[in-house]
Amino acid sequence: MTQSVTHPITARWPAETPEKLQLYSYPTPNGVKVSIALEEMGLDYEAHLVTLADADVKSPEFLALNPNNKIPAIIDPNGPEGAQIELFESGAILIYLAEKTGKFLSKDPKTRYETIQWLMFQMGGVGPMFGQLGFFYKFAGAKMEDPTARNRYINESKRLLNVLEQRLEGRDWIVGDYSIADMAIAPWINGLEFYGAKEVVGYHELKNVPAYVERFYARPAVAKAINIPPRPE
Repeated sequence: MTQSVTHPITARWPAETPEKLQLYSYPTPNGVKVSIALEEMGLDYEAHLVTLADADVKSPEFLALNPNNKIPAIIDPNGPEGAQIELFESGAILIYLAEKTGKFLSKDPKTRYETIQWLMFQMGGVGPMFGQLGFFYKFAGAKMEDPTARNRYINESKRLLNVLEQRLEGRDWIVGDYSIADMAIAPWINGLEFYGAKEVVGYHELKNVPAYVERFYARPAVAKAINIPPRPE
């Protein structure tokens, strides 16, 4: 039986179609991971723009869904055994959606855990390190005279890119066929453009990583999802 979403967050972001999966997000690398997955998997969903301003992410309504006050988050009124499920943390959401649809996460145990391994590589390495690179290279941290932190994150980002460069040798995708690992990793690599940091991390000296990102963004579902929910004009 189809259920309708019930949650305090709907007081601030009402569900027009409450029987659909509800996405609360913003088109950052972390946010578009989930919109890409939803589009690739062909799931019916409703997207709500949650800005990164405290007025949104620290509102009581959003904190009721994600106490860590970060996008993205979802509510699926038709979750496991027909019960509503609420999730935050993009990696957990990707695994859930893959298991819900049976897509982009292999049922073969070895490939499945390799895929989750590379998903965790993004969650624990690429995302946090590239994010700090952005802070210390482009945003407030760039004003610091002491270059120690900036150099640390430049060098760590270079190292992570080289891990990916080696992994992608002779491969189109991170693990076998296209998977949730790619949906997690490629948007963060692309984020280096936004940070203006491609040159400093040696991106253009690589062969496999740029070709991989180009393949990823050539996918129709990815092209559609990268601005869901749409950024404010």
